[in-house]
Amino acid sequence: MADDSLKDIFARLIRATGPISVAHFMAESNARYYGTRDPLGACGDFITAPEVSQMFGEMIGLWLADLWIRAGRPGPIAYVEAGPGRGTLAQDALRAAARQGLVPDVHFVETSPALRALQRQRFPGATWHDDFATVPADRPLLVVGNEFLDALPVRQIVRMAEGWRERMIGWDAQGQRLLPVAGDRPMDAAVPPDRAGAPEGTIIETCPAAAAVTAEVAARLAAQGGAALWIDYGHAEPHDGSTLQAVRAHRKVDPFADPGEADLTALVDFAALVPVVAAAGARCDGIASQGDFLRCLGIEARAAGLARTAPNHAPALARALDRLTGAEEMGNLFKVMAFSAAHWPVPAAL
Repeated sequence: MADDSLKDIFARLIRATGPISVAHFMAESNARYYGTRDPLGACGDFITAPEVSQMFGEMIGLWLADLWIRAGRPGPIAYVEAGPGRGTLAQDALRAAARQGLVPDVHFVETSPALRALQRQRFPGATWHDDFATVPADRPLLVVGNEFLDALPVRQIVRMAEGWRERMIGWDAQGQRLLPVAGDRPMDAAVPPDRAGAPEGTIIETCPAAAAVTAEVAARLAAQGGAALWIDYGHAEPHDGSTLQAVRAHRKVDPFADPGEADLTALVDFAALVPVVAAAGARCDGIASQGDFLRCLGIEARAAGLARTAPNHAPALARALDRLTGAEEMGNLFKVMAFSAAHWPVPAAL
């Protein structure tokens, strides 16, 4: 029934057919979660960088405008945002870009009815898409995804004494709690040769969905022109271990306790996306920390200017700047990856 909890649905499925993959668990959980609520803000479960300060979106807008100007101001052109939340990033970025003459068509890749309704309030003239397949194919694209890739389902493989197995989700011995278990099928062939001898207990995490969407976007850029910017928390070098986590009411919680009721994410392996971009015919322009990226774009000068204009907001601006760029805040944890058409200029700040 429609009002069944996802935990109950998983319970019946697992009892009938056995454990399910981590990827299956994460995909179904996030589909239920994002499809039924607005998760953002103080009253929600988490706050993203665009909600911290308008400065974040403004820097993105200036980055896009600078690249567009150096590319010769091509038109028509489309702004495409994947997972645009409430539309806050698009609103701030496009306001800043418009001051430089960049006024693109607006396209949102969004499947959540709840979030589409919020986006429509700010962008009634936008076009919505379930995926990138229907995004315009007749013009350059400026693609942005902030905290988009981290919500895509990951696959996990664990090294057991008898070899590599897929990490699955099953029930504990009492049948009361969901928890990770090792699958029974050998997965040694799926492990890169240089990792095959890893110690017992090692977990390798991959995200086929992130690779697929990156390949699709990169191929579009190679054919149509333009650039893409992925911003997410993750790592720039290969990394072992499970990074699956859940956040509810701004606190980390057990990711297996209440599927569909908390935001499930995993760190993005940006290094793994570099060869994906190249294979699709686009150019990877680099990976940087969010803090370095924003500072290179002038966010400190922007914060100082806003503080001069509104001195009473100076303390709040300083806190927002630190949260966005500070080494102990989002500055190092979040990474920025840009890739573009080979015939377009190299973007700034990377």
